[in-house]
Amino acid sequence: MRGSTWWPSLALAAALLIGPLPTRPAEAHAVLVRSAPPHRAVLAQAPERVDLWFSEQLEAAYSTVSVWNEAGRQVDDRNGTVGPDDPRRLSVALSTRGPGLYTVKYRVLSVDGHVVDSRITFTVKGRPQ
Repeated sequence: MRGSTWWPSLALAAALLIGPLPTRPAEAHAVLVRSAPPHRAVLAQAPERVDLWFSEQLEAAYSTVSVWNEAGRQVDDRNGTVGPDDPRRLSVALSTRGPGLYTVKYRVLSVDGHVVDSRITFTVKGRPQ
């Protein structure tokens, strides 16, 4: 069995000669990590605004959010902004806050250059305001 002891030495020598293999950085995207209201929430009354938090900093000039009712009308104040105090937060105020199903559409560009285009929903049960 004496002849088989050279294999570990050969493997170590090969690894040292080849060196570390090049690695590719992980391709990250700005993933939605939290929202207020939460996705698919059923609320007694409508929120005054919608806030979305992402896993990465957003490019404010290229990140948008809008809120739509069941009739397909935009019901936000069209003032969606990336938070100046938190570049991972995107928010918009609601102009109409009656009962119904709402769809929050967002398109964000993270600082690493990836675009994410998606949506969440929430439902308001209760009296019109």
